[in-house]
Amino acid sequence: MISEYKELLKNAKANKKGINRQITRLRKMRKGEVDQLMHPLHKEVFETIDCLQCANCCKTTSPILTERDTQRISKHLGMKAGDFSQKYLFLDEDQEYALKETPCPFLGEDNYCGIYDVRPRACAEYPHTDQSNQIGILKLTQTNATICPAVASIFEKLESGFNSSIKKKK
Repeated sequence: MISEYKELLKNAKANKKGINRQITRLRKMRKGEVDQLMHPLHKEVFETIDCLQCANCCKTTSPILTERDTQRISKHLGMKAGDFSQKYLFLDEDQEYALKETPCPFLGEDNYCGIYDVRPRACAEYPHTDQSNQIGILKLTQTNATICPAVASIFEKLESGFNSSIKKKK
C-alpha cells in the first residue's frame, strides 16, 4: 500500500472521535440528504484513489457471499457449489457465508482479483459509499473508514467541510 493511503488510514484511526461526530451529524439528516452529501464525495475521492495500490479490503476483511455469488464463482472455477463452499466459506455469527481466510484467496500479489469478473456482490459494491440509503449503512461506513483509504478521505472531507461551515456562521 502506498504511503499516502497508509497515512489516510492512520489519521482515520487517530480521529475516531471526529468520525463519531460526523456519524452523529449524518444520523440527524434525512435519508436523501446523506446520499446527496456522500455520493459526490465518493466520486471525487475515487478520481484519485487507485484500489490496485491498496487492496486493504481484500487483505483484511471477508465479504459476505450470497447463494448467487457462490453459484457464479464456483461455476467460473469449474467446481460444484458445495465443494466451493466447503473449501472457501464458513458460516459467520450472523449466519451468513463469508470467506474462511484473509487475505482473500483470490487476491494476486499484484493486488488484482483472480475472480474479478465474477466477484461477490459485496466486493463489487465496496466501500458502499455510492449506494442509496447511506443513512442505513453508517455503522458499516464508519468501520470502513479504518480499512479503506477512500472512506477515510471522505470523512476528512466531511470534517473539513463541517468545520468551514461553522467558521462561515461565526
